[in-house]
Amino acid sequence: MSAAPSRSGQRFLATENGDIPTAKRTDLHGQTAVAVIQNSVSRCPTKVFRLKAHLFARRVRPPLFGLFREHVTRQFAATLTAELDQVTARFEPDAAGTPRLDPASLSDPRWVRPHSGLYWQVDRSDGVTLQRGVLRSRSLWDAELQAPADQPADGQVHVHEVVGPGGAALLLVERTVRIAAAGGPGAWRLLVAADRHETTQAVERFNGVLAWSLAALLGLLLLAAAAQVSVGLAPLKALQQALIDVREGRRQRLQGRFPLEVQPLVDDFNGVLERNAEVVARARTQAGNLAHALKTPLAAMAQAAGSVQRHPAELAALPGLVAEQVEIARRHVHWHLARSRAAAAQGVPGMRAEVAPVVHGLVRVMSRVHGERGLRMEADAVPPGLAFADEVQDLQEMLGNLLDNACKWAHSSIRLSAAPLTGAGTPRLRLVVEDDGPGIAAKRHELALARGCRLDEATPGSGLGLAIVRELADLYGGQMSLACAELGGLKVELLLPRASISRAR
Repeated sequence: MSAAPSRSGQRFLATENGDIPTAKRTDLHGQTAVAVIQNSVSRCPTKVFRLKAHLFARRVRPPLFGLFREHVTRQFAATLTAELDQVTARFEPDAAGTPRLDPASLSDPRWVRPHSGLYWQVDRSDGVTLQRGVLRSRSLWDAELQAPADQPADGQVHVHEVVGPGGAALLLVERTVRIAAAGGPGAWRLLVAADRHETTQAVERFNGVLAWSLAALLGLLLLAAAAQVSVGLAPLKALQQALIDVREGRRQRLQGRFPLEVQPLVDDFNGVLERNAEVVARARTQAGNLAHALKTPLAAMAQAAGSVQRHPAELAALPGLVAEQVEIARRHVHWHLARSRAAAAQGVPGMRAEVAPVVHGLVRVMSRVHGERGLRMEADAVPPGLAFADEVQDLQEMLGNLLDNACKWAHSSIRLSAAPLTGAGTPRLRLVVEDDGPGIAAKRHELALARGCRLDEATPGSGLGLAIVRELADLYGGQMSLACAELGGLKVELLLPRASISRAR
């Protein structure tokens, strides 16, 4: 049964064994421990850290500081319950109903020393009124224990915090017993109380030590975190210095010893640097080749201009010579631009070009360009989703040259097909262009693929179409081959890297 709150402190209910359930109460000793932590961090360098330390102290106080206080209070209450059992065993009313308890039968000498800090008292209750201090220990002298007016069940122990003689804080345990006497059954309320000063001091000492320990632990954790961050980020400083060396030209690649976690990043970055160096070297080579290729036509035109100045009669032949040399220069420029673009785009991740749209677009263009010939172009055997693993411009360059060459030589029909190649290794796709023209003899296939070679001077062209396709295919790691077509003309087969099949999201 619950009891009314005490005016002198927070009340606790207990079982017959003296166990005290946890109850919410004001913890002055916890406040002292919080003050210790707050004082230990009051000289922190930043307000932010002081605020965090303050919040830490407020949060750890209830579970840590209050836990020890609860334990000490439980042990203290268990000791008082044992004393209460001793008092209960010695208490017995006489035949007339007068309460009797021989102080000499109690073992602790503090019972008879005034204000010793250990007290007992017997109250009498008739169910209506409560008579306090019917019997009490000599240690109480002329004072009385003012316990809350609750009504515990017979034999049940209640625990309270009360104020005793001299304003001392006491922990009190009580039990109600009923003993039949001559005057009828009576209810006796047995009280035992003890000063909490020693337990309070023990809790304060523990809280102080705990607070300083937590503050020291917090400081050590902060130092450990700072050391860990400093040591963990030290390799990144070395990486930063290596990057500075590369940027300022002292190194061509990242060099040094790096952790295993960072080494893959370093390797990938060095791969990017190497690729950039290859691109720059290739660009220089291409520029040199182009300059060398243009040197001959420029020299020929310069020589022709000088000859005209010396021999004005040769002026009539100059326009034809200039046009011829300009056409040669144009072929070389076209050739090197295609080669440079393909070399720069080679191996770039994430590049893909759908084959079907490129094929259908080229078929429409070639049908208009060669519309007067009435050619029939078949491009139905191109599966959707098939993609070339690089730039769409290069795919258009290769297929455009093959289709243009087929349209020049075909009599009436051209067929274009595409299919993925399955098997181990790099995924590839196969493109086939066939025509029903005169074809090319097998012994002249290599000659037809030579740069600038024209097997029939009567047909317009630069002689670079098939050579450009072959060069681009080689740059992408592909292959180009010539054969006899089922239609009777030339069959050109092109193997190129294939991109992954696109999936709808």
